Amino acid sequence: MTQLDDSNHAETLDPASRIWSMATANWMAQAIYVAAELRLADLLTDGPKSSQELAVVTGTHAPSMQRLLRALVTLDICKECENGSFELAILGDILRSDSPDSLRSWLLLVGGQQWSLWGRLLDSIKTGKTAREIISGQQLFENLERDPVAAAIFNQAMVQITRRITHDVVRSYDFSRSKRIVDVGGGYGELLAAILLANPGTQGVLFDLPNASEPGRRHMASMGLAERCEIVTGNFFQAIPSHGDAYLVKGIMHDWNDEQCILILNNCRRVIAKDGKLLLVERVIPMQLDTSETHQLIVRADLNMLIGTGGRERTEGEFQKLLSLSDFRLNRAIAIEQSFNIIEAIPV
Repeated sequence: MTQLDDSNHAETLDPASRIWSMATANWMAQAIYVAAELRLADLLTDGPKSSQELAVVTGTHAPSMQRLLRALVTLDICKECENGSFELAILGDILRSDSPDSLRSWLLLVGGQQWSLWGRLLDSIKTGKTAREIISGQQLFENLERDPVAAAIFNQAMVQITRRITHDVVRSYDFSRSKRIVDVGGGYGELLAAILLANPGTQGVLFDLPNASEPGRRHMASMGLAERCEIVTGNFFQAIPSHGDAYLVKGIMHDWNDEQCILILNNCRRVIAKDGKLLLVERVIPMQLDTSETHQLIVRADLNMLIGTGGRERTEGEFQKLLSLSDFRLNRAIAIEQSFNIIEAIPV
């Protein structure tokens, strides 16, 4: 039985074994992170290589590299050949930088920048402060403004996780009635580009901090959308571009506390057209949780916001309350992949 089969049948283990498996899963996360950091999948793209060859290229210790590669074999990321060399396995492509399904930057974020934060979860539970604030006195986005390398990893990670729901967003909501879509905090424009490509009569505005503007401009140009998408830099706590009939806010609300969310929503409310639509794309916490992987994904994201940004995941009722305090009415919520919803709100 493979490692993947074992994980699929974890519920058949006795309670102690289940706890043991969950508590020691950190080794998997770090082994995958190290593989991503060292670009092992990129190095194996052209065919098998020995641990010695990979150690030379990566500047690492050859015997230790072999031990890492054999660990990755058990995770279906690479395979060991009969001659002792290693090649990519089925999950290895996800670590390649050039794969359309790549999660490499997200793995660098989770296994690198976020790793130390999880060790301070207890402190966050005790104080309500983010682990980042406890460790460094800074918040996430303050750090990103000062560190262009960290900002690039973060923004590309957001591209990669957004890509997982892009098709479903475009398929599930009719954007053709919108003439000008403002993507608030849209990063490099992964979602907005897909919407514009699917709706040729629509114009876009990609709005984010300066560190995202040039990569966003390049992405829109690469998709043939330079003439249909305006790049605007700014801070959504201060002002948001006007003249939009649809305001798209994906993965922003969960980064912030209620007061900060209301400020963002108020800024949207000031500039939205009377018949405009506000579209929040966010995870929605169900009223009752179970042990499913979907619900584990939601609560992991919620705890990640606790230690990382000071935000939170919310129930539909909590979104409704935030919207009503900003003179919006929740019109409908459309469930899509990865436990996300498209929450459509209208000005009142």
